[in-house]
Amino acid sequence: MQDDMNPAELDQPEGEPVPTGESTPEPEAPRSRKAVWLAMGAVALALGLIWVAPGIEPHDETAPGAQADFPGEPEDAQAAGQAANLDFTLKDMHGVDVQLASFKGKVILLNFWATWCGPCRAEIPSLVELQEQYKDDLVVLGLSVDDTADKLLPYAAEFKMNYPVLVGNGREDVQEAFGPLFGIPVSVIIGRDGVIAKKHSGIATKEQIEREIKTLL
Repeated sequence: MQDDMNPAELDQPEGEPVPTGESTPEPEAPRSRKAVWLAMGAVALALGLIWVAPGIEPHDETAPGAQADFPGEPEDAQAAGQAANLDFTLKDMHGVDVQLASFKGKVILLNFWATWCGPCRAEIPSLVELQEQYKDDLVVLGLSVDDTADKLLPYAAEFKMNYPVLVGNGREDVQEAFGPLFGIPVSVIIGRDGVIAKKHSGIATKEQIEREIKTLL
């Protein structure tokens, strides 16, 4: 998904899903009408949800409703219980083919993100910890929506990303299969049986994600 604005210039509130788009001023291919519509929708959604956006503050497990599902977009709830489309093969940042279906039988955390996305950056340490903590039962897949492999390699090294980092640039088919994506980050948690257990738009704490993962182990 591309955007007419450089995301680095947006004053993005912490905790909001960031509208997906390119991070450099390089010449771009003409945008499709759908891409432009989604980009405009992402900006409108961000403005409308500022006051309810999930943040990265420590999660209070004792607070009323702390055990309830963590918030997201209305469409997120509709995804739960649907069979995940794992019939995709993508390149990872090393150029190796990765078949999503090869991970069926494990809990999958499919995270849509980008290097220019501040909330995505804030989530990465938690994802690294979860992958290490549940490495026998969980696979985190970080699907960058519009970064090239040469951008991903140094970024992944800097953040010590210990899970597959996939190149989603030009793969709108994958985004649509797990969409609608109004912004990033978006996390889709898929059970061992290949059924979507949770879709969450916006940043989430480690505790929030871990609680959902534990119900699937």
